[in-house]
Amino acid sequence: MAYTWEKVSSVNFSDILYEERPGVVRITINRPDAFNAFTSNTMKELMEAFQEAGDNDRIGVVVFTGAGKKAFCTGGDAKEAEAGYSSDMLKYTGRVHAAIREMPKPVIAAVNGYAIGGGQVLQQICDLSIASETAQLGQAGPMVGSYDGGFGAAYLTRVVGEKKAREIWYLCRRYTAQEALDMGLVNAVVPPDKLEEEVDKWCDEILAKSPGAIRSLKATFCSMSSEIRGLEIMGFDGIWKYYATEEAKYYKDSFWEKKKPDPLKYRKKETFPGIYED
Repeated sequence: MAYTWEKVSSVNFSDILYEERPGVVRITINRPDAFNAFTSNTMKELMEAFQEAGDNDRIGVVVFTGAGKKAFCTGGDAKEAEAGYSSDMLKYTGRVHAAIREMPKPVIAAVNGYAIGGGQVLQQICDLSIASETAQLGQAGPMVGSYDGGFGAAYLTRVVGEKKAREIWYLCRRYTAQEALDMGLVNAVVPPDKLEEEVDKWCDEILAKSPGAIRSLKATFCSMSSEIRGLEIMGFDGIWKYYATEEAKYYKDSFWEKKKPDPLKYRKKETFPGIYED
């Protein structure tokens, strides 16, 4: 069954779309020209949208996606900060994570393209994820002078296991939708033209269940990793010490200028005798 979505919100958004159909809200990052990378304003709007959806008693499921077919979300917009995330971007990112996890209804990520960096973290913390066959997922932090020591890393170990989580962060590879499914990073993979239909199907199945039972189950599931929220707050507060270093800026600049970074630049030279001798 094809549904008609109506744009309904008490807030006027510029970076996202907020749409509703019976029982379901769809929140879309609407920056396709930037591969749906988020700015501070985007995250502020997402925080408000998830809070609004969570408080709406007519709604039983929230769908989270990105505009277009190229990207779900590619993390923070590098144009906003000299290195890593800006202060406002960090502030709102943690609040978006909390809003997704703490709202009393499931959030389904419809992953319709690249889910990289902070975008991968966003889909990862959703209750369920359905990916298009064309989706690619992965981390980029250590390549661009950034990292996520909160839900991005700690919760990932709960999702895919420690060995795989370390691989994802240390190597910064990209994984196909099928590889993501095999490691448990997403729940299902479908052809691109079937993504919306499949997401609607999952929404309808959830809506047919007791909302009180679903609410209690979500709270129980999230309680098993609730300590990560405190770790994330401390991590985001402390990451500025790293962002302020020349090292962070060097790796970000190297990535965006497409220059291969010197693997020994920020390691003690005396550790590698002879390497620096002519």
